[in-house]
Amino acid sequence: MNESDVEAAHKLSLAVRWPHRVQDWKFIQRLGAGYVAEDDNGVVGTAMCWSHGTEYASVGMVIVGTDWQRKGIGKRMMGMVMGELGKRNVLLHSTDAARELYQRMGFTPVGAVHQHQGTVFEAKLVPLQSGERVRPMGSRDQPKLAALAARASGMPRGTVLAALLETAECVVLDRYDELIGCAMLRRFGHGYAIGPVIAPDIDRAKTLISHWTGTYAGSFVRIDVPANSGLSPWLDELGLVQVDTVHTMVRGEPPPQDPAMHVYAIINQALG
Repeated sequence: MNESDVEAAHKLSLAVRWPHRVQDWKFIQRLGAGYVAEDDNGVVGTAMCWSHGTEYASVGMVIVGTDWQRKGIGKRMMGMVMGELGKRNVLLHSTDAARELYQRMGFTPVGAVHQHQGTVFEAKLVPLQSGERVRPMGSRDQPKLAALAARASGMPRGTVLAALLETAECVVLDRYDELIGCAMLRRFGHGYAIGPVIAPDIDRAKTLISHWTGTYAGSFVRIDVPANSGLSPWLDELGLVQVDTVHTMVRGEPPPQDPAMHVYAIINQALG
């Protein structure tokens, strides 16, 4: 897949009711590698992958047009992107329909992600703890942010975060000038997406999320959170209703995450 395929890939994703804009496709395409399947009329399938350092990678944007499903196209494209990744441990998020295919390819379920979306008209402010403040990310924060994300996710995140920061807004949570959390917001699909959100505990995560739901009150917002984050009931109450669940799967070993720091919202289901 190259940049010239993005328009056709976008049309394919719209046909299967994915919300991605052309700009969303361009962002993920330039960060990774991928393949398209074509017939005489154009693109009928896509699959992409992204390396996160030398040990980890993710796979996503696996789409097969409705008329071409159950013909082995998805399996063939998955084999091709897996070949790009070598011996890396590979993460992906799967629908119920695709889960069996991925299990046959050696992926094991290790969790789930809840997709929440909607419009928050009145944000609930979450009080800060003593010595803490939420502030815009500064020019000197990027290395600290990359280190924080690596601790929480268990794999290098500097490259993807640097690319995300070209278009996203970011706030950080600091405690006596020590950076202990962050949350980004960017344009996506029908409105905005919050993620990643990284924090030491759920209360700090709520503080960071509340900043963006308050700032963009009245706007359509999406956020994808790990099922074990504990955030889903609170998000439902805010008006960000859970609309879907996908399975987190891994082939190989899952990344070793720091138990003192957590990813409370992922960037997206492709990049994790």
